[in-house]
Amino acid sequence: MPNLLGVTNPTPGLDNTNNTIPNRNIPPSSNSNPNIQNVTDPNRVVGPDGKTERQDSGTLDNSGQIRYDSNFQTFIQRLREAPSLAAELARVFSSREGTVALSGMGEGTAAEIARALEMMKMDQAQLLDFLSGQMKSGVRFGGPLFALLRNAYARAASDGVRLDILQFVKNYADYSSTSHIEGNILRNLRTMADAMPASWAERLRDMTAMLENGLAAGDRQGNLALLQRNIFPYMSSYVSRTHDMGLPRSLLSLLALDAARYENGSEENLLDSFRRLSGYGTLKGQLGGVDGQALLALLRRNQPAPESRANQFAEALASAAAKALRGGGSADEQQVFQQLVNAMLVNESVYMPVNHLLIPIEMNGRMLFSELWVDPEAEEEEKSGKSGRRQTAMRFLFKMDVQSLGFFDILLTARGSETDVRIACPDRVAPFAKQVEQAMADILTRNGLTPAAVSVHRMERPIALTEAFPKIFEGKNSVNVKA
Repeated sequence: MPNLLGVTNPTPGLDNTNNTIPNRNIPPSSNSNPNIQNVTDPNRVVGPDGKTERQDSGTLDNSGQIRYDSNFQTFIQRLREAPSLAAELARVFSSREGTVALSGMGEGTAAEIARALEMMKMDQAQLLDFLSGQMKSGVRFGGPLFALLRNAYARAASDGVRLDILQFVKNYADYSSTSHIEGNILRNLRTMADAMPASWAERLRDMTAMLENGLAAGDRQGNLALLQRNIFPYMSSYVSRTHDMGLPRSLLSLLALDAARYENGSEENLLDSFRRLSGYGTLKGQLGGVDGQALLALLRRNQPAPESRANQFAEALASAAAKALRGGGSADEQQVFQQLVNAMLVNESVYMPVNHLLIPIEMNGRMLFSELWVDPEAEEEEKSGKSGRRQTAMRFLFKMDVQSLGFFDILLTARGSETDVRIACPDRVAPFAKQVEQAMADILTRNGLTPAAVSVHRMERPIALTEAFPKIFEGKNSVNVKA
């Protein structure tokens, strides 16, 4: 029987009836909206969307869409979009001593910024200590012990040796991060208590206070027992009974990860993994004479001193960022610190094969905000004209903002004593390019280096990290875990 009254909705594309009721006309369906990204579910067929699962079908533009095909491609995209730390720091600090540039900054954030500003005042000796402190902080697995383990890992004939070396490194990473992990646990518990109703939050705050006392006393086993037997069941009961799948559930997952790392980083686990290494014939002769106490003393010496100027500046900046991002300032302030944190995370990514340093200083009454990337094993084509042959060089990339002058990009490549320097300068410095070239050549000569090529030109565009360090793209050959 024909559907004359249109009491049922016609199927688009299959109904050939001429329906004259205007509000019954159904437009053809379209599933080509690129903003829709369906959740991957192998048990059902979902409609087409803007998500790609192919390595070669995504784009690296500035669309801001999340890449689903490759974590490395996401890293490259965010690296290209990452702001300059030097430029963002210049927005935080003003040109006048002790004055904060951002309007609406909270009192606590301003105090932290003022403390960081005082640490920026340094002479040449203090600058050297500041840089060495950053290097020690960024290279956790340095020293003769880890050099020995790297060599043993490369020469190992069995997978068992490699797995035990990696397990020891993992134990050490968690052991050396104990204070950071403890801070994360306390912060997440306090945040969860603030997100709970008062009837639930009071008991969680009491248990958090007990845990804080245990952390101060160094009772790792007692703290783990409190987490596993009391805090975890209580938080899990809250989530399951209230069906709160928002922030509390996310914090519960983060707490489980931190608790697992806290347990893995105990001295007992660290020593056990070291004793397993000492049992292998290839390592027994070199590690057999090192007992547990000697090992702990050696590892503690490798850790950066908490009182170093670099650590104190980093703590002040991190504290200011935490206060700002938790609503302790204006929207402009939160945006600046969010940009700072994003840029730092990108530069410390596991895919970044070069060392990154931050150099904010005030010297001779002038502020300088600089970033430095170092590749001690860069490769480049030989200049002798022999095609296909490559040589090892050390490459530095400076990006700096000099007060009252502007932004500079300095690319320095050293092959032994032979050094090339390429400087991109702001417009106000470009007329003095020849003088700057001569001054730079004199500096290199005074320090025992041979200035092979020194050039200064007006900056047309900033030097991209991928241009200065092409080896960044080697990360695509590593294990690529899909998001």
